Amino acid sequence: MPSVSGRGLTVQHTRGLLLLAGTPILTIALVLGGQSVLRRLHTPLTPSLSSTDLWTRYRWSINPSERREAALLLAARSTDAAERSQRLLANQGWGIDPLAAVTLKQQALNAAKLGRPSEAQKHWQGLLQRFPQSAASADARYDLGQAKPALHTELFRQQPGHPAALAAATETKKDSPKQAIAALHLARWGARWPGAATQLREACKRISGNGLNQDDRLTLVQALAALGDGRAAEACLQGTPTTPASALAIGQVLLRGTAEQQVRGKQHLLELAISNPDDPAALKAAALLSEPLRPDLALLDALPQALQQRSADVAAARVRLGVWANGDSANGDSANAMAVLQRWPNHPAVWQLQWDLAREALLKDQWTTAETLLNAIPSSDLPEPLAARQQFWLGFTLSKQDQTAQAQNIWEKLVKTHPRSYYTWRAEVRLGRGDLPDLNQASASRSADLGDSFPSHWEPLKSGDPFLDRLWRLGQTQEAWETWRNQQPPSDQPSNPGKKLVEGRLRVAVGDAWTGLSRLWRASLRLVNQTCEERQLLHRSQHPRLLSEVFETASQKETVRNELLMAIAKQESRFSPGVSSPVGAIGLLQLMPATAEELAGGALSQDQLREPTRNARLGARYLAQLLEQWQGNIVLAIASYNAGPGAASQWVTPALKNDPELWIEQIPYPETRLYTKKVLGNLWAYLGLGPDRCDS
Repeated sequence: MPSVSGRGLTVQHTRGLLLLAGTPILTIALVLGGQSVLRRLHTPLTPSLSSTDLWTRYRWSINPSERREAALLLAARSTDAAERSQRLLANQGWGIDPLAAVTLKQQALNAAKLGRPSEAQKHWQGLLQRFPQSAASADARYDLGQAKPALHTELFRQQPGHPAALAAATETKKDSPKQAIAALHLARWGARWPGAATQLREACKRISGNGLNQDDRLTLVQALAALGDGRAAEACLQGTPTTPASALAIGQVLLRGTAEQQVRGKQHLLELAISNPDDPAALKAAALLSEPLRPDLALLDALPQALQQRSADVAAARVRLGVWANGDSANGDSANAMAVLQRWPNHPAVWQLQWDLAREALLKDQWTTAETLLNAIPSSDLPEPLAARQQFWLGFTLSKQDQTAQAQNIWEKLVKTHPRSYYTWRAEVRLGRGDLPDLNQASASRSADLGDSFPSHWEPLKSGDPFLDRLWRLGQTQEAWETWRNQQPPSDQPSNPGKKLVEGRLRVAVGDAWTGLSRLWRASLRLVNQTCEERQLLHRSQHPRLLSEVFETASQKETVRNELLMAIAKQESRFSPGVSSPVGAIGLLQLMPATAEELAGGALSQDQLREPTRNARLGARYLAQLLEQWQGNIVLAIASYNAGPGAASQWVTPALKNDPELWIEQIPYPETRLYTKKVLGNLWAYLGLGPDRCDS
């Protein structure tokens, strides 16, 4: 019947419309649901995975994001094979994920390496068009800006701290009308960048009086001072009145100069403190004037009274001088010292004062006085290395007072809750453990365990930035470093200890161990109230196994433990083959040329001595001789490496056998004293690297 047929057609038609309308909705739902499932199934890839495992993920994973992550990790292991890296990254620049920008950048760099400029330019243009706000786009602006200078201007404005912007600034020609702009950019964002010093000095030299406004000139002055060039900083002033910040920078650098410069530096700092007593720079100026072991009392007295009263550094200096603010002698009276320790328990100057006073008491066998001083600041208020020192010596003073059980309890807790260091080693020894292996033998090779292609003990960065942590996880350490650098405010040195930790790990990862290990060390001396896991991470980060093949070869050839070689190299050069000391020592193990030639049996050029393999072998040979000379006594061998066997032989006393910790504290050369403890701590750490425990 027509009515029925019509009704039937209407129902069928309606169902068809609903089905058609639901198709895209259903598709979207399936896609979103599938992505959610893929995310749940995706196990984050890390550098600890083997190349075989990564290749399997790259080839067969159903998750395209996982395939891209595997490609990036594999490409990171193919830095010397641009063609292979390019094949791995082909077609991986899809989507809006920030990793696509990183992939495009890597493809552009690989194309340039392979001599394909048009292909590289295509990738740079695509990167800049699709991801103009990404850190990776800075490299696109840098490269394309060679032909389009406006892109360099855009780079300076949008990504001022990125290494690409700093490189562009250092490459500005001396006769360019933009030279001063480039120099000011470097002064604000990267005074220590390679080549920046030349631009800074040129800008100051070429531009007289009215060429720069006062603020710009002071910016250049502060940057030159930060570089340690006090002479150039003073010359650049050209009569410009200083601000508190610039006066502080100039005064600080002059204090490290000649006697004449030191006088001017003190005057700058004193005038700053008197003229601007409430400025934060005044407190820093007071700290600098209080810094020497024997500060100038007249300078301290000349500081404004209100500034003196709130300065922990001035208070600590007065305790050292034995004269309190009211002029009374504090010599022999510990009341003022204890007052300072208790008023500023969280201040670095007071931490140092506590140790100086306690050490003096220890060397005089004043055990109860030392115990009182060491207990004046809770260990929870101290950074880990200082807390470990405090706890070891507390145990020591108790043992000297025949409180053996209490001493052993302190040492046991120290060993269980702190990373391996000089003080945990000495605690182990005092507990009847802590034996060192024979150091006059080659170490077993670790190459098979660690592998040369990937780190077996990879650890997350924990920077607080998810994308930065992701780059680190995918082996993109250079990109992670550049991204981090791009995010930093206009300051060349982060003051926050947590930032120092992140920066230090990034710098070590990209090959700048000299600066990176320094940042990590400084972070360790400022971070307080860390968890055990955080302390262990920082400790492991400070003891990387860099140039492991070099040290293993030297160990095998010269029969010296490679852990000892690394312990020395970390302290001597921070694993930097190209460094030289002010007295002329060269290379990884900082050998004096005359000593190296004697060990080598012939003449050596400085370039030959800087060669890591040769330097490590000669240093190992010298250490073997010292160990033999001192019949295996590692303390004398290390002290001799720094001060010379002649000097060390004059220090030998019965205390070396009975109380070696006190003997080390009696070394008359402060540098050798610290050096010996640091190397012994490095050695103990390297001998025990592996899974850490965090016992409560």
